Amino acid sequence: LFREINLKEFLWGKSWYPTYDPPEFGVLPLILGSLWITLGALIIAVPLGVSAAIYISELATPKIRNFLKLVIEMLTGIPSVIYGFLGIVVLGPWLQKLLNLPVGLCSLTASLLLALMAIPTITSLSEEALFSVSKDYKEASCALGATKWETIIKVTVPAAFSGISTAVLLGMGRAIGETMTVLMVAGGAAVIPRSFLQPARPITATIALEMGEA
Repeated sequence: LFREINLKEFLWGKSWYPTYDPPEFGVLPLILGSLWITLGALIIAVPLGVSAAIYISELATPKIRNFLKLVIEMLTGIPSVIYGFLGIVVLGPWLQKLLNLPVGLCSLTASLLLALMAIPTITSLSEEALFSVSKDYKEASCALGATKWETIIKVTVPAAFSGISTAVLLGMGRAIGETMTVLMVAGGAAVIPRSFLQPARPITATIALEMGEA
């Protein structure tokens, strides 16, 4: 590859057409496509995942907590191709009709599905971090007159911040490394995304699509 193009053209080129003559190997649209879709997924998944973890750890009864943890573990095991199928059959057409889009397979569809896939990871690990915070901290906060919500926001969450950060990073890794879902629903256009309503093609989808041409 690098006998035909230099590293600068590879990293900063804006065209990815490996079958052209001469071929063009600008990987920038693929990198930005991956980052763009992952960013959209994290914007959705982090608030929902951490909020769910706070509820499960601090507010839910033991019976509800055990039930929700079981549901989260089951969601973690759903194959990515199922999410992709739901995106093609349900979510994509719904977004297309709702937002009056020319096509429903776009960055937004991929981000929403990746968020659904990342939320169980973020929720599960964040809940463990929150639950492991010493009860002494919480009792001391309440003894000083803090309400339950003040204790959660100002004591429990800061004490579990490192664990929550780890959960977010692992959720990001789950999203940015996903292949099948984005291959099915992101739109497959190797262009620099300028809106979540435009199609994109992440690096993982490109590898899966064009491995036979390598």
